[in-house]
Amino acid sequence: MHPVVEKVTQQIAERSKESRAAYLARVDAAVAAGPQRSNLPCANLAHGFAVCSAVEKEELSHSPKANVGIISAYNDMLSAHEPYKDYPALIKQAVREAGGVAQFAGGVPAMCDGVTQGMPGMEMSLFSRDVIALSTAIGLSHNMFDAALYLGVCDKIVPGLLIGALSFGHLPAVFVPAGPMTSGLSNKEKSRARQKYAEGKIGEKELLESEAKSYHSPGTCTFYGTANSNQMMVEIMGLHLPGSSFVNPYTPLRDELTKAAAKQVLKFTALGNDFRPIAHMIDEKAIVNAIIGLLATGGSTNHTIHLIAIARAAGIIINWDDFDALSKTIPLLTKIYPNGPADVNQFQAAGGMGLLIRELLEHGLLHGDILTVGDQRGMAQYSQVPTLQDGGLRWVEGPSQSQDPDVIAGVEKPFAAGGGLHVMHGNLGRGVSKISAVAETHQVVTAPAMVFDDQLDVVAAFKRGELEKDVIVVLRFQGPKANGMPELHKLTPVLGVLQDRGFHVALVTDGRMSGASGKVPSAIHMWPECIDGGPLAKVRDGDVIVLNTQTGEVNVQVDPTEFDTRVPAANTATGHHFGLGRELFGAFRAAASTAETGATNLFFVD
Repeated sequence: MHPVVEKVTQQIAERSKESRAAYLARVDAAVAAGPQRSNLPCANLAHGFAVCSAVEKEELSHSPKANVGIISAYNDMLSAHEPYKDYPALIKQAVREAGGVAQFAGGVPAMCDGVTQGMPGMEMSLFSRDVIALSTAIGLSHNMFDAALYLGVCDKIVPGLLIGALSFGHLPAVFVPAGPMTSGLSNKEKSRARQKYAEGKIGEKELLESEAKSYHSPGTCTFYGTANSNQMMVEIMGLHLPGSSFVNPYTPLRDELTKAAAKQVLKFTALGNDFRPIAHMIDEKAIVNAIIGLLATGGSTNHTIHLIAIARAAGIIINWDDFDALSKTIPLLTKIYPNGPADVNQFQAAGGMGLLIRELLEHGLLHGDILTVGDQRGMAQYSQVPTLQDGGLRWVEGPSQSQDPDVIAGVEKPFAAGGGLHVMHGNLGRGVSKISAVAETHQVVTAPAMVFDDQLDVVAAFKRGELEKDVIVVLRFQGPKANGMPELHKLTPVLGVLQDRGFHVALVTDGRMSGASGKVPSAIHMWPECIDGGPLAKVRDGDVIVLNTQTGEVNVQVDPTEFDTRVPAANTATGHHFGLGRELFGAFRAAASTAETGATNLFFVD
């Protein structure tokens, strides 16, 4: 193992010693109680299998056959989750053939950040992750199951499912992907149309036509945002079957992988001799693998929040310093939009996850000795790829070198020496910055601040021509306690236009950017957040800010004595706590933790 990877992993293990031990003790107590269904009184069990067939009732009450719970994020508005409509039938048939029973345990909500970007619904997006975790727990709370399958893809859904799954850590788990949609209009062309619209060069009709050609069919969006970062992360932690993340929906291979996942989870129940509960799969090494995958692929900044919450659900404490230390060691090995022109289908064709994992393993940059859902216990099988041969599913060795060096590079000749994710620190607080898609000439910006409390005000100022200058946009009161910490992707075209016009621009905010944010430098997730009196709330129009994403420094150039005596500004933005259900999330906002502790109010956060 690379010494830095080893050192960071050891530091996490030491930091988490007590909390991890307490978590595993709870899990082991649940395991010791035996199959949960056997503890149910007769009336409870009768309720639990009332709609099952006579054969299934007999099996669930008098035989040692396993019962698999299905938790699904299906709905037919979200393109990524629409393919899940057929999965329960496939899963039930596959489990039956393998000698078990499967029941649909429950559905969880799944909202689309692409639909809610810049709209009121986005202010519930981050907290939907915790709602999904809670909904997962409700679905599994009946004590009917010996294992579970989790069906989800997009931004908050997979982290929420994983947090919920870890609360039932005594159950084996396999995550079942749906795959990306086929390639449509290129992401570069889509981005160009958005900027033209922002400049007034095309109208809504042309913009909608562009967007519809890009998002055109069932499956995950093809850019490398949070949804596809989720799929990478789950596979590199060993919770997907090898090579299954980026196989397109409605293909024979996709269906066979779904059936195989259903049969696979049966092998790992406490009723057999290869018990693999998810609590023992997601350990410190698996979490470090997820961070490494994120850095090696230039993945979504949202996971600097989600992974922290996921880890804490397993009793593991990580922080941004862990990301930062690994980022200086893990090379950037992929160029997928917004880090390059390719989409995830081109990544898959270039060698995909199998090649990425092979490269990292061969150079000691990935823990290979973790427990996975593959037939083999370690990560070695994850360099293989699934294929259909003679009517059956087989895994064969994947490519040993990139099939497209412009999309996947090797460790010895990476696209960048580091992962491009830095901790930002200075007199404006602590945050993160992703620079893997930012040109080197834009990575350091010194400019006067323009201060806003609402992203729509930024767009309005752009339209009035007030941003036609070197400027660092300071967008305050966007943290989890203030308004739910919405993504601010609507600002990407606006700031991109200014940058293309030759201005030095950047964004500093206590909010989030989209997983698809790219070429504009930023310091995001800043905390203490402004609603708590964080230093960003003291910045005034015209204050000069120095943002150096290379060194990780973000400072306002104001005399320290003067700055310290300034009274933090009050939030001028209104109307963010009511309407479209936002009033129901007041308790979530009030109790939310910091971004660096997962921006959550679930029980496991300090």
